[in-house]
Amino acid sequence: MTRLSVNINKIATLRNARGGNMPDVLQAALRCEDFGAEGITVHPRPDERHIRYSDVRAIKPAIRTELNIEGNPIPSFVDLVCEVRPAQVTLVPDAPDALTSNAGWDTIEHRDFLTRTCARFKSLGIRTSIFIDPDPEMARGASACGADRVELYTASYAEAYPKDREAAVAPFVAAARAARDCGLGLNAGHDLNLDNLAWYIRNIPWTDEVSIGHAIICDALYMGLEQTIRAYLQQIRNF
Repeated sequence: MTRLSVNINKIATLRNARGGNMPDVLQAALRCEDFGAEGITVHPRPDERHIRYSDVRAIKPAIRTELNIEGNPIPSFVDLVCEVRPAQVTLVPDAPDALTSNAGWDTIEHRDFLTRTCARFKSLGIRTSIFIDPDPEMARGASACGADRVELYTASYAEAYPKDREAAVAPFVAAARAARDCGLGLNAGHDLNLDNLAWYIRNIPWTDEVSIGHAIICDALYMGLEQTIRAYLQQIRNF
């Protein structure tokens, strides 16, 4: 069954905009769990413009569900992950100045680097996922790197969904099948929302986890956080 991991970066963005500790990122993570979230995702960037390294250190021992740390495996990120030891690390090739993640790894071109990185994390018992575009070759490449899972970058699905949902999901089904054939676990994330989530899961029901943040926080402005998380869980469970 697909699990929902709530990305709380946007809560940290709101806190940092004003200074102080309102809203409290740790308390938000705990409330997300109370409301049904089955994991918490954070994506610390070098400039700490939203989630800070100190947030990650505080969240890990406090939450009851899985912590997924996303990010580009630069030395400071690698050191943080090795220190905190989350359940899962997701390797994302985003530039330091990227507004948000905008591409997956080329797992063939960067095979040596990704293989070394996966091996280091896995030696500590950390499940390792590689963020990829919906390309079967990239899924097979991730398997060759020693990854445990891939996370399919779903921005193109979300963009194409309103016009033709069958065409939108087709490349993701192909990549997901390739991942499954390689024995990889399967995650998905980026721009999934209450409009497009159920169709995605219906077509790829072996998805292990979806990581959703921006849309959840936007919907929570109108629906409240508890009702929003329950609505997303309903989309996942009752597709």
